[in-house]
Amino acid sequence: MKDLKEPIIVALDVDDLESAGKLIEEVGAEVGGFKVGLQILTRVGPPAAVKFVQERGGKVFLDGKFYDIPNTTGKAARAAAELGVKMFNVHASSGIDSMMAAVENKGDSLVLAVTVLTSFDEEPGNLSLGGPTKVKVLQFARDAKLAGCDGVICSPQELALLGKRRELGPDFLRVTPGVRPAWADPNDQKRIMTPGEAIKAGAHYLVIGRPIYNPPEEIGSPLAAVKRIQEEIAMAWAA
Repeated sequence: MKDLKEPIIVALDVDDLESAGKLIEEVGAEVGGFKVGLQILTRVGPPAAVKFVQERGGKVFLDGKFYDIPNTTGKAARAAAELGVKMFNVHASSGIDSMMAAVENKGDSLVLAVTVLTSFDEEPGNLSLGGPTKVKVLQFARDAKLAGCDGVICSPQELALLGKRRELGPDFLRVTPGVRPAWADPNDQKRIMTPGEAIKAGAHYLVIGRPIYNPPEEIGSPLAAVKRIQEEIAMAWAA
């Protein structure tokens, strides 16, 4: 049987290491890793944040969203790899050369290309990106594959679309935020699915924050939320 823990990446979108530590202690044994993002990175810095998670046995997805010229992106990628993170990301919109620079310096880490943020729906997506959301996501995914990236970050709504593309291949990772269990508030996410729906649509990893670290009262604790999500994953795999 597949490992129900592996697909779950918990977003450590908290303000301090104390809060992060409590969450890691409670759910760390039941999830595949933790996303260290801009909120806590800005508070304490990448080395401190990454080391804090690793010392507690957690694997790290460094969500720094690199977006710069190729030289700078390559150096940032090397620094991320030297921290020993499992994966890190770069904006696909920074261009193929910048993504290639990240890949060339990734070491043993995985490189994921950010396609279109899950806070966009069609109208602002068209205005900001100059085209329909799905069209842009597919374009960015093709660019990422050409650059040698290990996969992309996309909304659940694009999972099936990317999974059908032969040019991307079955091993091209699809990592999705915008995952909201039916019992959770969607908050500012627009293009969302439940964990079970996302797994059925082809997600390899689910990045989930608020529904786990701040679950509704009827769910109870973060650990109870994780267990509910594992149940959804198991049902999706069995379907």
